[in-house]
Amino acid sequence: MTTPKSHLEIALASIPVFTNDGELDAQEFDKLLALALRDQAIDDDEKRVLGNVFKQAELGELEPAVKERIAQARRLHGIA
Repeated sequence: MTTPKSHLEIALASIPVFTNDGELDAQEFDKLLALALRDQAIDDDEKRVLGNVFKQAELGELEPAVKERIAQARRLHGIA
């Protein structure tokens, strides 16, 4: 069996974030970023999916630490 593309895994892993309490917490952020960095790089598809997740998360309340980690991920990895 082939391993699914990581951007699809990221998208699927983000579903509970928004169906559970609607807020991205630090643990959920770590899980999503770890999926993207599993191969030591974030490709364009992963950046697109993470960018969409971050934008959706920013529509709600975010802990200040998570907000800063999103900003840092955007700076370091070129996520829009």
